[in-house]
Amino acid sequence: MKLSKEKTKILVTGAGGFIGGHLVNYLLKRGYKNIRAIDIKPLKEWQQVNKKAENLVLDLRNLNNCHKVSKNINEIYNLASDMGGMGFIESNKALCMLNVLINTNMLLAAKKAKVDRYFFSSSACIYPLGKQQSSEIDGLTENDAYPANPEDGYGWEKLFSERMCRHFMEDFGLETRVARFHNVYGPFSEYQGGREKAPAALIRKTIEAKIFGNHQIEIWGDGKQSRTFMYIDDCVKGIDLIMHSAIKEPINLGTNQLVTINQLVSLIEKIAGVTLKRKYKLDAPKGVRGRSSDNTLIKKYLNWEPSIPLEEGLKINYEWIEKKMTEKC
Repeated sequence: MKLSKEKTKILVTGAGGFIGGHLVNYLLKRGYKNIRAIDIKPLKEWQQVNKKAENLVLDLRNLNNCHKVSKNINEIYNLASDMGGMGFIESNKALCMLNVLINTNMLLAAKKAKVDRYFFSSSACIYPLGKQQSSEIDGLTENDAYPANPEDGYGWEKLFSERMCRHFMEDFGLETRVARFHNVYGPFSEYQGGREKAPAALIRKTIEAKIFGNHQIEIWGDGKQSRTFMYIDDCVKGIDLIMHSAIKEPINLGTNQLVTINQLVSLIEKIAGVTLKRKYKLDAPKGVRGRSSDNTLIKKYLNWEPSIPLEEGLKINYEWIEKKMTEKC
């Protein structure tokens, strides 16, 4: 029998992070009352803390901790991961691979606790490098994942963890759901310190250029690499829809609004009301040449896809980062 939102007990791992914090708030607004939020970071370092949730600081690389937090839980959203933008991923491959401990332990704990559903946050980094060599790329379909050749470190860990979810469902009857995130951005994301992703990093650099009157911006690569970017509100709604759907295979969760990094900078310049001289750092980490989400499958299953325009989401993100940076000045 399906439980009501008031009675459903939810666990969100990685709740002190960007997406996890937004997901906790989203679920509470949707009417869920019993949410346990977990992160390894001290509470004061969480991106968001919602006092209506049970907030715990624990290391989920420890199996006993996973069993402890999964007891009497109905649904698990596993978003815990030691990761960041391309600069972090390319420089910390071993740390990214060690994330496999979290998902392995959480799957074992979910199985023992007999949870109803288990969500795993995968990534578009699982897609083969050879299919992402052009800026004018067609959308990557879910079937493109194999034969496998994902990004080293982070991509391999995510792909392996996807298979773990599949086999726990096949062998043990644990209902798992997997979404492949495509470049999520929005307020409360990291925008400095080395873990930030492209939108937040470029917004920060633009604001710095305005503050200090140095009207130039450093761009990693030649600016012609292309991506799609999904606003956080679309992401958390998609997680909810996928979790409570009949979709048993990994599925893309991203927009299909493809832009180059140069075009992304131009959009940010328009919001900021500035024009910046572009300096290209060609030896910097830049990832694949092009990556886009094919949304055929998610539209087929859900009659929905992420659709918040990049221009709209960037404006909100810009205003949030500008406020945070101004407060520090």
